This record gives sequence, C-alpha cells and structure tokens, in this order.
Amino acid sequence: MSALHVHVDGIGLWSPTLGDFAALRAQWQGADVSVPPSRPRAAALPVNERRRAPESVLLAVEVAGQAVAMSGCAASELPCVFSSMYGDQLISDYMCTTLAQAPHELSPTRFHNSVHNAPAGYWTIASGCRAASHAISAGDASFGAGLLEAATLCLAEQRPVLLVCSDIAGNGPLGEMSGIRAAFGCALVLSPRAGPRSLAHLALTLTPHAGDALRPAPPTGAWHEANPIATAAWPLLQNLIDGGGQCTLAAAETLAMRVVLETLA
Repeated sequence: MSALHVHVDGIGLWSPTLGDFAALRAQWQGADVSVPPSRPRAAALPVNERRRAPESVLLAVEVAGQAVAMSGCAASELPCVFSSMYGDQLISDYMCTTLAQAPHELSPTRFHNSVHNAPAGYWTIASGCRAASHAISAGDASFGAGLLEAATLCLAEQRPVLLVCSDIAGNGPLGEMSGIRAAFGCALVLSPRAGPRSLAHLALTLTPHAGDALRPAPPTGAWHEANPIATAAWPLLQNLIDGGGQCTLAAAETLAMRVVLETLA
C-alpha cells in the first residue's frame, strides 16, 4: 500500500517518573529530572471533575492537554482517538469483586467510569469538543492501532487529530493477568500538512507479519517495560528524541506498520 504521510505537531507524556516529553528527552540525554506529582494534574478538567475522576481519566487528559498545548491547536476542534489495552483496571477489579460478593452495592458512578470511552468523554466535555471521538483497544497492538486510526482519520478529514494512548497499573487478579506495573500515557497531535509548530514527518506503511513476529523482546529492566503501551511506543518516542529513524510497530495481530520519521524542527 502507499505510505500514509502525517506530521507531528505536539507530544504529551506522563509516567510516575517522567512528567512530560521534555523530561524523557532530558533523561535519555543523561540529565537528572524531577519526579512529577503522584497523580497527573489533568489541568484541562474543572476542579470538581478532577477531584472525582479516576486515575485512568486523569492520565489520558494530562497527556492530551500537553500535546494540544504544544501543537497550538484548539482542543475544541480536534477529532480524537483514545487507545488503551485494558481501560480502567482498578474499576474493573472493583466491579468484578462487588458483583461476586455484594452486587446490590455496586456504585453507579464507578460503573459510569468503567466504560472504555470514559477518558474520551471527559476530555471532549471539558474541551467543548464536538468533533468525532474514537475509543479503541487492540491488545499488545493498541499503540500501533491507535496511531493507524489517528493517521487515517487525519488524512481522510484533512485536519489535525489528537491521539491518546494510556494504561494504568493493574490490581488484583486483573493486575496479575495484565502484568502492568506502572501507569503510562502518551499523546500526539497529527496534522496532514507541515506547519510552523510541526516537529517531525511520519511515513506509515502497512505490511503483513506473523502473529508472533512483533512480540515484546525479553525484559531488560528498562523503565518502559513496566507498561505495554510504553513498551510499544518507545521505539517511536526514541526516534522523536533522536530526530529521525525508523521502527516497526504492531498495528494488529497480523499487521505490522513501518514508521519512518524525519525531523522538521
């Protein structure tokens, strides 16, 4: 297939040890970085919503806000794609436990926050966005699938698109199953054309691959191995730091995506 060509206009990132993309760049270059607050600030949310929102929402809204601020785009005009492997594992664990032990005590509010598109809902309401919003999940390929969805939407509609990929740490049996030990979120604002704030050009090409060809490599103890979204995003993030390069991401169980990055900054 022909390559999909998009531009990166903004980047957001948060983990328990890295507060934004600048901190990741500094750490990669050997500098000491400050540890961010224990919970993402998610300043785009009103104070009352921020107080009530679960960690999964705060994480997604935080990185979305960072990327949009860097891009200079109006959040209210951006279609968005939110991708997550497991959604809110803490609420899912609570719901499974409550339904098994005392189903009549299930909290309507926590049930409301359990749906996979809850972060997208909080973001679009807070930003006044009436553009299309998408919430997807594709297992280990959730980052690549999200990038493919956002790039396709960006080119189809010829307008900038916000991509947000995030997962929080697991808890209980679900945490044991997912193996996610730390929260991580990242976001990109993609544009169909280069602009004054564009940081890089991406060329995306799809190709079939064997089902196990892009499985995660054996662990090395690196920070990004604590979260599958971080593991999947790290090759592209590293190229964004270095200012160029190429990598191959899983976009589905049997679909690979080659990403060639050229810096514009």
